[in-house]
Amino acid sequence: MVIRIVGVPMDLGAGRRGVDMGPSALRIAGLAERLREIGHMVFDDGDIPVKGPESQEIDNPKLKYLPEIVRVSTILAHKIEDIMERREFPLVLGGDHSIAIGTISGLSNYARKHNLRFGVIWIDAHTDMNTHETTPSGNIHGMPFAAVLGEGARELTTIGGDFRKVDPQNAVLIGVRNIDKAEKEIVKKTGIEHYTMSDIDKYGAHRIIGKVLKELREKVDLLHVSFDIDSVDPSVAAGVGTPSPGGLSYRETHLIMETIADCECMSSLGVTEVNPILDVKNQSAEFAAEVIASAMGKKII
Repeated sequence: MVIRIVGVPMDLGAGRRGVDMGPSALRIAGLAERLREIGHMVFDDGDIPVKGPESQEIDNPKLKYLPEIVRVSTILAHKIEDIMERREFPLVLGGDHSIAIGTISGLSNYARKHNLRFGVIWIDAHTDMNTHETTPSGNIHGMPFAAVLGEGARELTTIGGDFRKVDPQNAVLIGVRNIDKAEKEIVKKTGIEHYTMSDIDKYGAHRIIGKVLKELREKVDLLHVSFDIDSVDPSVAAGVGTPSPGGLSYRETHLIMETIADCECMSSLGVTEVNPILDVKNQSAEFAAEVIASAMGKKII
């Protein structure tokens, strides 16, 4: 497989600095070398330039840094679409989770042009389904899943085109454990399939991801996995944008990704919220690089 790495060093959507260094941390962790070792051809397109918060003003406290996030997301959407047209595998490194709007918009555009059905697995501690009307913080990294499902500010929902990027019937949320009250209503409104950490405790990670993949394989032609590293428990990965106790274990995370690899149905992958400032000796980026390798086919034996 030909893998094309794209870095998006953006922390404008987050409430604290640091995740803009995530792409560099993953590269330092030897991501490309790990993927080449398991037989992939890997090309790194570097990073999309992003203006820092110091050079910008916040026009709308409910949509902080909106113009620059829209600009970068639009560039990313075009880039992802081009990668797909070349029949390569896009691997997007964040950055905060707001970059998923650009990634998914590019994939969805490609799917529309080629009459393909498109689906998303969103692995995250948070639903990321706030809108400008419900957000308690104004941080856009809490809004991307809502935006690609057609909910929220028009500036976000129309990135890459004025259409809903993902049909809620083809979207699944896994690992959620930290949900704002208003987000619960949006989850119910969209009707997306969702599995909380309580569900994983009750039924097991393997049973849940197996069920999700079996259902999505029958419904979609292209499957994107959006992996926020804060889905993992902080005891495993402390260097994340918004740590929340009670997350996926080391083995649960690898098991989910290994099962996705076995399915051979993933067509793109985004990894977000690695924050080296909060990390210890790049351990979280090392873990994230290992998990990406598992998703791309690395096996124990």
